[in-house]
Amino acid sequence: MIKSQTPPEFKDSDPILRDFFVTKDGLIFSVPDYFHPSEGIRSILRYIPDENGPRLRKSTQKRYRKAGFEESFDYLKKNHPSWVSDVAVVPRSEISEILKPETVVSEIISGKRDFPSALSLIRRFENAGIPIESMGISGSLLPGLENEESDIDFMVYGNDWQKAKEALAAMKKEDSGKTAEFKISELDDEMWQTVYKKRKSPFSFEDFLAHEIRKGNRGMLIGANNDKNVYFDLLFARSENQIKFHEPIRRGKDTEKTEIEAVVTNADFAFDSPAIYLIDHPAFDEIYSYTHTYAGQAEAGEKIRARGMVEVIGDKKRLVIGTTREAPDEWIISLTLLEKQK
Repeated sequence: MIKSQTPPEFKDSDPILRDFFVTKDGLIFSVPDYFHPSEGIRSILRYIPDENGPRLRKSTQKRYRKAGFEESFDYLKKNHPSWVSDVAVVPRSEISEILKPETVVSEIISGKRDFPSALSLIRRFENAGIPIESMGISGSLLPGLENEESDIDFMVYGNDWQKAKEALAAMKKEDSGKTAEFKISELDDEMWQTVYKKRKSPFSFEDFLAHEIRKGNRGMLIGANNDKNVYFDLLFARSENQIKFHEPIRRGKDTEKTEIEAVVTNADFAFDSPAIYLIDHPAFDEIYSYTHTYAGQAEAGEKIRARGMVEVIGDKKRLVIGTTREAPDEWIISLTLLEKQK
């Protein structure tokens, strides 16, 4: 049963979406929200100290293992049961270090951290007009736990996000056929198959691929890491002004699962977390997706079909996608896009 929380609010000193933090006992959490209750910071346990773990954090010389979704909750239920809610809610007094994605960019530029492929991405986006201060790098690089197989969770904040996505499309087109170092390209078939299997999509590979390519927020750096290709995501997070402009998300009561068809009226925050789609439907006002699989899945003006959990908030209803980790029977598909593919 989910414990009740005080109403969430935004505090300048609190970590936000895609930040990480470290607790006094060395646990490393990612942050999936912009707003937090007075009890603590909403978060997900990502890395657990393990003297035999495969990842070394150079700044502390501690070894870690990456925690899967189930393991992270099992660990917290055993060791910190009072922190367990729908996600973890870690008391602020337990946090020893907050890790900001923009700091990684600064360290790579200054040479404090050596990651040539990430530096190449930074410079390419800078040359495309994206300010350095609008960039960040999250994922395993943020706590310094990357390895040779690590991809790059490259972030752009606020209003520069759309410009960055357009710039990425232009880079792929400009680099087509080039043999220069750090060429940027679309994912190859093998990588798309890997992404498809990882996402456990209920759709055919062809329908999945049509949506993913249209999103335009994934890419490959060719030969960027000792002649290995490096995969990267282009991720969105709100700027401080955008955070303050929007009210915290009010959670409602889950009732039942259902499937609907609707027209998307606004997709401005379709790449946020949760992804937000305002819709034209007689019973529902909006769709929220808490799984990255359906971020950017549809655009304004498109007809969609979606299945998820009905959440009731006062006299409003929303459809929620991603109420469990895999959520195989919760999804969004753009009927408009599939019709264009015929």
